[in-house]
Amino acid sequence: MAGTLEQIQQTTEDVEPPTKRTKDSEAVRPAGRRRRSVPPILAASAFVGYLTLLLLLRSNRKIKGDLATTIYLQRREHPWLARSMRWVSWFGFRPQSVALPASVIGSSWLLGFRLESVFLLLAWASSLASFLTKLVVRRPRPDGPLIRISEAKIRDTSFPSGHTIHYITFWGFAIYLVFTKTRNRFVRWLTVAVFGPLIALVGPSRIYLGHHWLTDVLGSYLFGMAYLLGLISLYRRVRGLEGDGEPDERGR
Repeated sequence: MAGTLEQIQQTTEDVEPPTKRTKDSEAVRPAGRRRRSVPPILAASAFVGYLTLLLLLRSNRKIKGDLATTIYLQRREHPWLARSMRWVSWFGFRPQSVALPASVIGSSWLLGFRLESVFLLLAWASSLASFLTKLVVRRPRPDGPLIRISEAKIRDTSFPSGHTIHYITFWGFAIYLVFTKTRNRFVRWLTVAVFGPLIALVGPSRIYLGHHWLTDVLGSYLFGMAYLLGLISLYRRVRGLEGDGEPDERGR
């Protein structure tokens, strides 16, 4: 009888750990689903804000605060600031705005990151969305005696800022890929140190140089964030369908 009781107790102990693990995993799954739902919600919210601003600018091309913001920024006439703003915007002009993304995509493909190359190409395609929006809104570029306009080859209209959208979507997604594909902390933070300031400062640089209004830049940041977060969500889903599971946040 004692032997039988010992066998029953041993069997119970063997069964309990899997049951506990199952409960723990079931508790983790809802939290994981909630975390995965945050980027799409943020993307949708940013896109709604962008559409709201777009419709506002179609009916009222002059927004209170645009001119005041440009004048305020341009009063800062330090030589180093002017050079910095021109340098930040330089990456968004041709031919470098074509050569640099093409080089990154080509290098990614040659290194064997085929899916990532396709998504980098989709990130670059945000420039097409910017171009089509310009055709719809047709907002004039900043002009007037109170504004200092830096010389540049500008061929299209003002809303949205193509520079800003391109920097956020393409270089933002490139940063995301570096963080998911490498464990090297130096490479990770070097990427952030190089491209992070460009993304943050491209909007102010476009206003400072007199090429865009404040609302052009705000709308571009909203659209760029919506596009980037949506692209990241799609990439993670496709990675899961391919059998790789969720991207390894520590890199491979």
